[in-house]
Amino acid sequence: MKITDLKPQAIWTIFDEITQVPRPSKKEEKIRQYLKDWAAKNNIEVKEDETGNILMSVPATPGCENAPVLTMQAHMDMVCEKNSGVDFNFETDAIKTVVDGDWVRAEGTTLGADNGIGMAGAMAILIDENIKHGPLEALFTVDEETGLTGAFALKEGFMKGKYLLNLDSEDEGEVFVGCAGGVDTIATLPYSTEKAPDGYHFIKIFVEGLRGGHSGCDIHLGLGNSIKILSRFLMMWMRKNPLRLVSFEGGNLRNAIPREASAVVAVRKEDKEPITVALNMFAAEVANELKGVDDNFKMRWESTEPADVIEHTTAQNLINALNGCVQGVMAMSRDLEGLVETSTNLASVKMPGENKFVISTSQRSSVESAKHATAFSVESIFTLAGASVSHSEGYPGWKPKMDSSILKTTVDTYEQLFGEKPAIKAIHAGLECGLFLEKYPYLEMVSFGPTLRGVHSPDEKMHIPAVANFYKHLVAVIEKVAEEK
Repeated sequence: MKITDLKPQAIWTIFDEITQVPRPSKKEEKIRQYLKDWAAKNNIEVKEDETGNILMSVPATPGCENAPVLTMQAHMDMVCEKNSGVDFNFETDAIKTVVDGDWVRAEGTTLGADNGIGMAGAMAILIDENIKHGPLEALFTVDEETGLTGAFALKEGFMKGKYLLNLDSEDEGEVFVGCAGGVDTIATLPYSTEKAPDGYHFIKIFVEGLRGGHSGCDIHLGLGNSIKILSRFLMMWMRKNPLRLVSFEGGNLRNAIPREASAVVAVRKEDKEPITVALNMFAAEVANELKGVDDNFKMRWESTEPADVIEHTTAQNLINALNGCVQGVMAMSRDLEGLVETSTNLASVKMPGENKFVISTSQRSSVESAKHATAFSVESIFTLAGASVSHSEGYPGWKPKMDSSILKTTVDTYEQLFGEKPAIKAIHAGLECGLFLEKYPYLEMVSFGPTLRGVHSPDEKMHIPAVANFYKHLVAVIEKVAEEK
């Protein structure tokens, strides 16, 4: 079965078209052109701002002209992650979708349902001739995943909505009314190299098989962090045994928990067998720690060619800093049960050339002061290691407004459709809504969407029945708003 055979057919057909268009963050040229062409084909008014945000608009159906303007919103870009050994170019290749029981997934890559299904839902609404609606807008923003660039750059007056439906949530049956703010902390550690001592054997150590996941939504699950695991092993070995570091790399995206990491090291030739034993014992210990959470975790090593090694003190400082850097949940909310308040994620270690390591981390919190305090804690550990540290501009959180009209409409329509109230929640992730409020302080907003799992990893999948419920609910909200005068 193809996803275009699924129901409602309009939303699945559009989502299928979106999967065929490459759309990495900061490289949305092709998806922007697709959106403009699609709007032109369907006689829909469209405009684009200087940053590349796209706004489509359709007039009200007869009799609903005085209803408030409602804006549906989703982001164009997707997280581009693939499994090792998968031959795929996110800048040129189409996502290969698979219907797997009640789920849709991709072959070896992220699916891009985050947030392609939000785009598809909004677009399907714009061409659905059976819906009674007031004036409608669909806002599609750029570069949400790596910088919220489109939301930051959105100017006053670009959109006209009184209400905004953010379609970037991942649990059907839940309505989100708030989100965490965030900031990225980047450490740059320079190094020099020297010739390796005589009598050393060079090996490359791998951490593989971890699930990864969203550094906000999944941070409380206790998932393995490949960088933390690898640095922990190297520190344990270096405490009692000679080791020289050649390279250390892991992770990819700032908003993903890293799944893989590797390091090239030199050990004494007589330590080849002892480090193998130590590695196997350590891997067994970590596998036990991750049992039921990351059951496919594994570590291995293979011999590699000799190379110059990193100056020893710098290598020790790097390993100590990575091992000591805080990771995971820092505090839980005292206002909403089960909500993570503050967290941090050690996201990636890269060697981009020029004899330096670049370490990326992200901090999130629904409490602004706690967000900055955690970022300063991360800064301290890397400063002590000799790195220079910088922070991104960051983004604000979205404070819940529990008495808003659009929240009542969203809850009431869900209950009428499905016989139960949706859960009302805040999310420990960065939605664009907080930034919209800075430019449009009068906006009333909610966020909802179909059920997704494994987002920001190649395990990403979308629940087929949830998509149908999501679309029914979206239609119901729009028709209810159309009754307002």
